[in-house]
Order: sequence, then C-alpha cells, then structure tokens
Amino acid sequence: MRTGQLALFLTAAILPSFALYDSSDDVYELTASNFDSMVINSHYVWVVEFYAPWCGHCQALAPEYKKAARAMNVNGIVRIGAVNADEHQQLGGRYGVKGFPSIKIFGANKNKPTDYQGQRTADAIVEESFRVARDVARERMGAKKTSGGGSGGSSGGGSGGGEKDVIELTDDNFDQLVLQSEDLWLVEFYAPWCGHCKNLAPHWAAAATELKGKVKLGVVDATVHKAVASRYQIQGFPTIKTWPAGSKTAEGFEDYSGGRTTSDIVQWALERWSAKLPPPEILQVVRLCVCVRACVCACAVCVSSH
Repeated sequence: MRTGQLALFLTAAILPSFALYDSSDDVYELTASNFDSMVINSHYVWVVEFYAPWCGHCQALAPEYKKAARAMNVNGIVRIGAVNADEHQQLGGRYGVKGFPSIKIFGANKNKPTDYQGQRTADAIVEESFRVARDVARERMGAKKTSGGGSGGSSGGGSGGGEKDVIELTDDNFDQLVLQSEDLWLVEFYAPWCGHCKNLAPHWAAAATELKGKVKLGVVDATVHKAVASRYQIQGFPTIKTWPAGSKTAEGFEDYSGGRTTSDIVQWALERWSAKLPPPEILQVVRLCVCVRACVCACAVCVSSH
C-alpha cells in the first residue's frame, strides 16, 4: 500500500465519524435503513450527496449544500439529502461511489440516478434541481392528461391534443411569438415545484386544445427564463397574463381574472376573442322590386319542385 493511501486509510479509521449535517439543517440524513423508503419509493426528486466527514472538499461544500437545501425543501418536489458514506459504505458501493463528495440526482427513474457535474455552489445545485424537477413535472403532466382524456369530465374530454397545444415560451422567443403576433394570448408563468401550477396543468392543456385556432395558450418556466419573468414582475405562481388580439406592446397586457378549470379558461378566452371579431356583413336592399322579384322566383322554384 502506498504511503498516501495508507495515510488516508488511517485518517478515516482513526478520526471519529462525525456528520456534517444535523437536525437543524434542511438536509435530510439518509442511511442504509431509510434510503429506499425516503428516496427510491418517493415521488420527490432527490439530490443526494455521498460524503465522508473527514473529506476537505465535503466540508467546503457543506455550507453551500445547506443553503441549497433551504431553498429547495420548501413546498417543492425536490429534496436534498446526504449519506455519510463512511458509515454506510454498502450504500455508497451500491451506487458506485468512489470519491467524495459524489452528488447524484434521483429523478423520474429512481433506479438510474444521474451524476451531478455542475459547480459546487448553492445556485448551481438549485438550478440543476429545477431543471430535473421541470422534466419530471412535465412527464407527470403527460401521465395525467393520458388518464384524464379517457374520463367523462369536461376538463379532460377535449384534451386529445394534450400538452402539444400549449406553446413553450422562453426569453428568446417570447417577443416574436407573443408581442409580434396578431393572436390573443394567455400566458402562464409557472415554477416546476409549484403545487398550484401542477394542479392547473391538465386544465391548461385541455383549454389549449379547445381554443386551438382561436386563442393561443403559452407557458413560461419562470425559474429558467428569468428575464421575461422579471420584465412582468412575476412574484407568485402560477401567474397568468393576457395579450389582446391585434397589434401589441410589451406593456399592453392584463392580468387574467377567470377561474382555473378548463371551462373557466375557455369561457373567459372566448368572450375576449369574440369581442374582437368584425361585425357580420349586412346587405342593404336598394330596390324593393328586385327583392320582391327574387322572392317570387324562389317561391316558384320551391313549389315546382314539389
């Protein structure tokens, strides 16, 4: 055994195994006995750090990891956990942990976690967590739409088009698709971890399908596309804003004031869509004799056919 390896082994063996996180932190302590029940069998997205208490890099990461946990563990679908791989070596071996710290993300497929390759800062960890949570949320929205489409409810009955009729808006395409169009737009600003947003999702998708060809419905992930979210001062989720049909300005919007069911959204949108329709063409009768002659001819055709 090389000298460096021997020193590392002796350090790990001699030093007391103290945890880097305690009950006052927002980091969940994961062990061999609770890992499957808390992580594998849960509906949460999990970010899990495998660490060794004596590891200098792990100690340097701890404050940033705690900060990320405080941000992510509140009312979200993401949880931040840590495994003391010194104590739970079998659990570390199960996931091929060979160095510390190792961070793995357990997303939609809990049996195939992905390695976190980003920077070891709270911002970077939170941003990657949001990205994974968004993907998981979208997958779950698709599952809900599939099951809802077969039911007899009004919110699911017209959602054959599903999520594909909802237009994804970004910092890059928002102005072109919304502000430079002639269409009436309803835009939802959401966060992937928001429970109210997840409840709204199947109704939003069904309404988009029912309104197709008349009104466009879009979504902006405000946790990713922060420029457009900041422009419209989005502070809560979901926030829905509308832009009228015809020429638009960035400031020419109104806050959506309707309900959050499919029928509410459709009714609210159609009222504003129909208000912008041109009045029906009215033909003026110029000469009464022409009208009478036309009516007589029409009657004669009708009688002869019988």
